[in-house]
Amino acid sequence: MQSPLPVRDGVNATRLRLPDEGPWDTAMDYMMHRWGHIDPQGIEDRFDAGEIVGEAGIALDRATPLRNHTFIWYYRTLPPEVRIPVELNILHQDDHLLVVDKPHFLPTTPGGTYIQESALVRLRNQLNLPDLIPMHRLDRMTAGILLLSTNPETRGKYQVLFEKRQVQKEYECVAAARPAPGHPAVDFPVVVRNRMTKSRSYLLAEVIAGEPNAETRIERLQTFPGPGPDTPPGKVPGTGDDGAAGRRALYRLEPHSGKTHQLRVHMASLGLGIVNDAFYPELLDKAPDDYSKPLQLLARGIRFADPITGKPVEYRSGLELSEAR
Repeated sequence: MQSPLPVRDGVNATRLRLPDEGPWDTAMDYMMHRWGHIDPQGIEDRFDAGEIVGEAGIALDRATPLRNHTFIWYYRTLPPEVRIPVELNILHQDDHLLVVDKPHFLPTTPGGTYIQESALVRLRNQLNLPDLIPMHRLDRMTAGILLLSTNPETRGKYQVLFEKRQVQKEYECVAAARPAPGHPAVDFPVVVRNRMTKSRSYLLAEVIAGEPNAETRIERLQTFPGPGPDTPPGKVPGTGDDGAAGRRALYRLEPHSGKTHQLRVHMASLGLGIVNDAFYPELLDKAPDDYSKPLQLLARGIRFADPITGKPVEYRSGLELSEAR
């Protein structure tokens, strides 16, 4: 449903669905029930100023009956945010698409404690593109290629590509060169298939029994020297090289589905948890961001047939994983 209020400061107006019935006579009564314990005066002031609107942009007042509107829109009061010390790099921009390198630690879209400090809001404000919308999402801790639509009229053509899985994505990550104890050796390349779902107990993904709905092809590209006997870079463990213990490796990941945290879960399932992953295979205590230790996961490239020109296109990240050495 289209918001009757324009984007302001890079942020969309908030939409609230009003209940069909209840002990509230007016829309303001319901908002007081929801948020009156936080800022009752602020809610009254917004109604008095006509800053809360319903369908077609009709302003509500204190006496507007609850039944008059199904949805209402308003602008949230944005708390101050500490700037995340990372920068976005624009790789491509045309009349339809914007392609950027999203750094680690910056969320794709606003949410929670990150509103202005999100890639979408930063770019809307920087480029004066209020209609900018991401075509897909990267986790806050994942860096790399991010596509955004700049044109509402052609947006649907690109959305169809993602919906029909006609977009090929390539990631890279750094993890141990050898699976953790208790996990069998892996014969690369390998395809991991299983059924994933969001955990009910925490904002994590988990593997459950059932028909597979997540698939990733994983290939080891290179191993790096680590503790133990010296070994030339590129030596693959499991071929008589007992010095591989403690070494790390660079992997290419090609997902054929897009479940939450899919790549992180699939690597952890092989006993190869991604370096600096605070969620998998073990959930660590929440701690402030350590910008010197980003998650070693990068969206390296994306390719598809452009629905406007019909020509194949590919965009590649210029970022590098800090532990890929």
